[in-house]
Amino acid sequence: MSRLRIAHMAGPTATIQNTPPLVTSNKARAKKGLPSRPGGAFDALRAQKLAAPVKVYVEQFSAHPLEADAEELYGPPDGYLSPDGRFSPTRQAGTDTPVYEIELHPDDGLYPLPYMAVQADGSAWEEEATQPGSPQSRQGFYPDGSRSFEEIDRFSIGADGTVNLIGERADVEFYRVAPPGGFCKGLSAARRADVGDGDTEPEVMGQTFFAYKPYHLAKSPPRPMLAKITNDVQAILSSGRYDGAIWTQGSPQVEETAYWFNLLIDTDLPIACNAAQRPQGQISNDGPANIVDSVTYIESGIWKSDSGKNRCGTVVIQEQQFFAAREVAKVDARPGGYVATGGHGGILGQVTHMGIPHLTYVPAYKHTSGSDVNITRLPGAVKAVRSGSGGVETFDMPVKDGEGLLLADAIPSVSIVKDGGYAAEAFGDDPAHEGDLAFLIEHKLAMGRLAGFVVEGLVPYGMGTSELRMAMLRRASLCGLPVVRVGRGYPEGFADPAPFSIAGRNLTSTKARLLLMACLMKFGSLPPAADPDQPTPDELEALQAALAVYQSVFGTH
Repeated sequence: MSRLRIAHMAGPTATIQNTPPLVTSNKARAKKGLPSRPGGAFDALRAQKLAAPVKVYVEQFSAHPLEADAEELYGPPDGYLSPDGRFSPTRQAGTDTPVYEIELHPDDGLYPLPYMAVQADGSAWEEEATQPGSPQSRQGFYPDGSRSFEEIDRFSIGADGTVNLIGERADVEFYRVAPPGGFCKGLSAARRADVGDGDTEPEVMGQTFFAYKPYHLAKSPPRPMLAKITNDVQAILSSGRYDGAIWTQGSPQVEETAYWFNLLIDTDLPIACNAAQRPQGQISNDGPANIVDSVTYIESGIWKSDSGKNRCGTVVIQEQQFFAAREVAKVDARPGGYVATGGHGGILGQVTHMGIPHLTYVPAYKHTSGSDVNITRLPGAVKAVRSGSGGVETFDMPVKDGEGLLLADAIPSVSIVKDGGYAAEAFGDDPAHEGDLAFLIEHKLAMGRLAGFVVEGLVPYGMGTSELRMAMLRRASLCGLPVVRVGRGYPEGFADPAPFSIAGRNLTSTKARLLLMACLMKFGSLPPAADPDQPTPDELEALQAALAVYQSVFGTH
């Protein structure tokens, strides 16, 4: 039986691939003549590699307080250590300590050890940066998944007391799609742990990799990065090398990327997305269990239909639950901090406490290979709108290149508009006074790219809290910029269709934004009216026909 083959794809700002700061140990401080850290005698033990073999002696019955209580069940120790440190295979005196003799080798892998490094100026490390707010900083995020997977296999103990929870079941290859850590000085091909040819060129924070710590240096990926992410993930899953994939990303953003994969990636393979509320190695870190649960999910095959295709689409696996990508949302940074939005399901199954996966529901909406807006079904170009000398004009907007790759400039600009009640300035106010919306509309037309709006309005209708603002958004539609309406927060009811806009059903505004972006690349902008303030009957009819096409996708995805 062939081993499971999994592609791990590193995404941005991923706490699941982050670690607590490497703090100089008290052992190192004593060695360097530095003051000890306050707060107790224990040092944080950090995973590190041995440089040479070493022999250690471990006191018998020290792994558990009650081992000695059942000493008759144990075999003899390897020998005895005298008070002055001499080892003998037999007891020489009553003060000798029974021990196990262990030879540790560099090839064994990582060991938890005190952190001995200090800064170049001889001071102790207290955080990632050399001092608070300094631009001189180390990185806490891993550059790819190989180290975090190694630590999981080495240190994460299963319910049966064993390790190798990934390695005993799967061969994993690592991809740096939009990673949270990078090689600022480059890396030779011989030292690369990820899939790729040649040396890794020097990388730049905010361009090649994206981390959120140190907070004063944080960088998130820009909108055009979605094109690279889409192209890379599609190529990986189309390669024929894998049985499934795991995507890791920052916990607040993983819900968006998972839904984007659901819409854009043309595959029948399972994609399991993971995040973590706490960095790797921190107290109660949840990332290792989420990743191992994803391996279990892919291995189980419960995602397969009778024809062997993926019936679940992209899933987010957090805290033993399988969330459908369309419905999942993070609501808090704590255990149980993920929910299913929409009020009508969204949790597809779970892994039990003993690691047994169960699937209870499958999504009713189209996804992945069945998505009407996946990358394979996107056209090479669409019609877009922009400001012209005579008003709004249309032009051809390329979506894919000659090789079928998504273009960065094609990723649409979609804004989320939200207001509370009492939004109008005064009774009988003029729509022209809605200056922010007027500016946004003109700005998007001036950009010369695919664009639109999502209104997060009243629940569940998605209607704006001000008739004046809805009038301005009606004008946006007549200028060719589609408008989607959803209820604010996590609505359980469904927004109904209305003239001049698209009903976002029970999607959250962030998910509706992603679906609108995909639809814009599929269908292009709406047909603009020559005079948006006085559209003709034919122009209104053309607009309604175009909105109906958009609405059909919003009703099925």
